[in-house]
Amino acid sequence: MKNVLVLCTGNSCRSQMAHGYLNYFQDALANIYSAGIETHGLNPDAVAIMKEDDIDISSHTSNHVDEYNGIEWDYIITVCDHAKENCPFIPSKNAERIHHNFFDPSKIVGADDVKHKAFLKARNEIKEFCQNFVKEELLN
Repeated sequence: MKNVLVLCTGNSCRSQMAHGYLNYFQDALANIYSAGIETHGLNPDAVAIMKEDDIDISSHTSNHVDEYNGIEWDYIITVCDHAKENCPFIPSKNAERIHHNFFDPSKIVGADDVKHKAFLKARNEIKEFCQNFVKEELLN
């Protein structure tokens, strides 16, 4: 089994959505983990937008990257520039590092419909990325 780490700043939103989709699209091909360089707790809007697509991430926890010391990673995916630039060194002999800076919907302020639109945009971008990652990396 391959080990995939999805890394973000606070492990509350984008990395959690990616974690949910990677689990959904792959069929026992990899162990999926998500973590942050900080922990901000699970974002309720991320949980809600994923539920709209029948993906339940409500049982996920916000984890710090240090909690996974000792795991040999096959892939480390950073989903925001801040995590890529500030991530502590993660020792891994063979990890392929992939970076994609996804739009951060949690930074949007405004009416509920404005926030919902922002989370939908981010979710759909993350979903497409995860589908492609599974096809191109895990199924090959």
